[in-house]
Amino acid sequence: MADKRDLYEVLGVSKTASADEIKKAYRKKAKQYHPDVCKEDHAEEKFKEVQNAYDILSDDNKKAAYDRYGHAAFEQGAGGFGGGAGGFGGGFGFEDVDLGDIFGSFFGGGGGQRTKRSGPTRGEDRFVQLQIDFMDAIKGKKTELKINFDETCSHCNGSGAKTPDDLQTCSKCNGTGTIRTQQRSPFGTFVNQSACPDCHGTGKVVKEQCDHCKGKGYSNKNITVELNIPAGINSHQQLRVQGKGYRGTQGGPNGDLYVEIVIKPHPHFVREGRNITIVVPISVVDATLGCEIDVPTVNGDVSMKIPEGIQSGTTLRLKGKGVKDLRGDTYGDQFVKVEVKTPTKLSREEKDLYNKLKKLEKKGSIFDQFKKGFKS
Repeated sequence: MADKRDLYEVLGVSKTASADEIKKAYRKKAKQYHPDVCKEDHAEEKFKEVQNAYDILSDDNKKAAYDRYGHAAFEQGAGGFGGGAGGFGGGFGFEDVDLGDIFGSFFGGGGGQRTKRSGPTRGEDRFVQLQIDFMDAIKGKKTELKINFDETCSHCNGSGAKTPDDLQTCSKCNGTGTIRTQQRSPFGTFVNQSACPDCHGTGKVVKEQCDHCKGKGYSNKNITVELNIPAGINSHQQLRVQGKGYRGTQGGPNGDLYVEIVIKPHPHFVREGRNITIVVPISVVDATLGCEIDVPTVNGDVSMKIPEGIQSGTTLRLKGKGVKDLRGDTYGDQFVKVEVKTPTKLSREEKDLYNKLKKLEKKGSIFDQFKKGFKS
């Protein structure tokens, strides 16, 4: 028990976290440590730790038990709740009591024995990332994603049996999927339920295996998933592909595939939601006299008037020249930040012209006017 981490710490949530916050944290951690994605050492162990934490904290009864007794609520022979050591002498009259009934009576779970589901169970959702170019996110595109996929066997429908008659009720557990064993503790005799070793908790055994999947109930293959990336999608938004997640059990459907979009940065355009920002350089002459330029936008070049006397750092707006809204036909804006570039190399003729211009300044230089403000 000393080496087991706090379940709330595993998911990175507080003890007052809501069910939605716990679920959201679980999805994030499961995606982070899933062996198909994470290449860190002990990724599989961390993934199982996350799965176990969510299994307990997402169940109201289990969560209440954990909050009150910690890990001891789910262990036998640990010297705590359900343990066999700790110095307590004798029993307390709790003979042949199901541990599930104990928790049910403490926390309002209604009592009754808890059995593992033995019917068709939906598979877990799968999360992957896909990196796309900046302009593909703006314009949208169709692309393909190759994944490794467990497809339910079409011949046995995931049962693993050659014929429906070859799928029989387990004789060891009588189809319940669980085995009940008794264990004595300081509190009396408790009944522990565990998965049946013959049917592995399914309640069914296969008499003769399916020839096509060799009794596995599925076939593993590399498949190509077609993705339609909508125009205007942003980084970290997800596309859902139904039925392409992890396989279900006992003929249950696969989970869904969630593709998180990651957008490569553009060398000039910067995106903020539906708006685009770009820095455009102009000369001192154009800034002074004003001009008209063709500005690059995500939707093609657009003519824009630069007013005379514009200052470096001034931002102009091109309305409706930004990113398309995912939910409609409206567009964001493009903001053009003007950067006045001072020439570093001048020809003799250019230098003469600048000297003549300097002599024409009647009120002195801009700096001279600035210094006048400091004279008493």
